[in-house]
Amino acid sequence: MSHMAETHTHPNSWYAASVDLPEPFPALAGDHETDVCVVGGGYTGLSAAIHLRQLGFRVCLLEAHRVGWGASGRNGGHVGTGQRADMRDIEKWVGLTAAKDLWRLGLQAVELVEALTAQFKIDCELGDGNLHLASKPSHARDAQQEVEHLRSVYGYDRISYLCRKDIAERTSGQGFYGGVLDSGARHLHPLKYALGLARAAQSLGVEIFEHSAVTEITSSPDVSLRTACGHVKARYAVLGCNGYLGQLEPRMAARIMPINNFVVATEPLSDALWQRINRDRTSMSDSLFVIDYWKLSADNRLLFGGGENYTRRFPADIKNFVRPYLLKIYPELANTAIDYGWGGTLAITMNRMPDFGILDDRIFYAQGFSGHGVPTATVAGKLIAQAIDGDCRDFDVFANVPTTRFPGGTLLRWPGLVVGMLFYSLLDKLGR
Repeated sequence: MSHMAETHTHPNSWYAASVDLPEPFPALAGDHETDVCVVGGGYTGLSAAIHLRQLGFRVCLLEAHRVGWGASGRNGGHVGTGQRADMRDIEKWVGLTAAKDLWRLGLQAVELVEALTAQFKIDCELGDGNLHLASKPSHARDAQQEVEHLRSVYGYDRISYLCRKDIAERTSGQGFYGGVLDSGARHLHPLKYALGLARAAQSLGVEIFEHSAVTEITSSPDVSLRTACGHVKARYAVLGCNGYLGQLEPRMAARIMPINNFVVATEPLSDALWQRINRDRTSMSDSLFVIDYWKLSADNRLLFGGGENYTRRFPADIKNFVRPYLLKIYPELANTAIDYGWGGTLAITMNRMPDFGILDDRIFYAQGFSGHGVPTATVAGKLIAQAIDGDCRDFDVFANVPTTRFPGGTLLRWPGLVVGMLFYSLLDKLGR
């Protein structure tokens, strides 16, 4: 089944099954005029809409399917600190001063998720802590150095290195040589968070339209956006499309690569079993290039993400696609039923740093969150709103990070990426 099917409802995931889905917003019809038109009802677009309204702008938001339909409603729910790339690499790219600004904004991103959930009373099962596990001895050594670096250079003391014995006390997971415990990280139910942001935006007066895919954008002198049945004229536009950008704006497309990630939800685990698997109920992830990530749900299911592909289609049987990744880490779940399996599309960049930019002085965008989207896309929306309001300082911290277009642009990025990914997944298997 193509992942573009079932667009009139949310994909069949545990997340969608565990919420009361709201009635749809109307589709755009006729001519509209506004200050800012936001494209995309995920974290980037919803956060931008909220913060623009708080700054006094008139805002309408266009979503092609349902709010939270894309990666914002289907992801692993990890709210990590810092950036997706290692701070030591970032220092080489932009220098220490800019790296410290990026670290500050990474912490502020987590704080913003906390603040929005508190301000708008979003019940999204917000939990504490992330345990990042070293899958190879060399990764354990890197993790120790990273902890020392973050403590000494960035003054970040909510992080500690755990040896194999410490890991074994917290999880029965197999194949780990050490890990990093970050008590400043959070985790949540991603669809409940997205739907809560949409309610917040609506309460502030944002006009939200669903089933309103934008087919054309022009920007001279005002921004003009067309859908099948409607048209919006705006002073500015915000593109929060990420992995679902498609051909809408070719100038952005070559900077990101859409890839598909897959998640399963087990049946609810017994108390004895979940306590063995995840004693402290943190989110967890490993250090492989093709990353595995997991956490417990409120009803004690293991939500486990593993495996990815680089085609236009999802595997026919997602549950059995992910199961080997799950059982490699938790062989004791061999007889545990998997109740749900689903996929989603995210966008990565060459250097795993997000791509922020402005087109024609009127179209603002952020994309390519590379698996770090819950906090980064949320803060991206706020920074875009501030930039439209005239304060570009923090927006420019991200926009000034050098980004590389994928070699060959959109035409060759697929085969080029697949070759690269296969190489790194081979290194994963070799255990070096």
